[in-house]
Amino acid sequence: MKTFKKYILLPAPPEEVYLGLTKAQSIQLWTGAEVEFQEEAGTEFSFWDGDIVGKNIEFEPNKKIVQQWYFGEDNEPSIVTIKLHPDKKGTSLEFVQTNIPEEDYKEFTEGINEYYLGGLADFFEEEDYS
Repeated sequence: MKTFKKYILLPAPPEEVYLGLTKAQSIQLWTGAEVEFQEEAGTEFSFWDGDIVGKNIEFEPNKKIVQQWYFGEDNEPSIVTIKLHPDKKGTSLEFVQTNIPEEDYKEFTEGINEYYLGGLADFFEEEDYS
């Protein structure tokens, strides 16, 4: 199992980025696909018509989101932690995902970079400084 970590800079305050990550209507705008999402611990969610599904674990408004992303029933829980750090240019978003199956790592992290973080980046028109 592997861990993936990346920082991106978004030219918007943490409050706006948090709303973009926790409001179904906003998520649908930057993913361009069907979304099921509630900002409530213990609820399940679905992005990209079910390509990413999981469970919300914790919300700390404007600061942190913790989720479990499902990789099939046999695997350890894959935990995604998104932290929002204020930055003079907006928000530094820290994305960390644990327990990514070795055989899925390359393809999965390319998808995260291109679609999840890339979609957010396009939504907020950020510069990547990883």
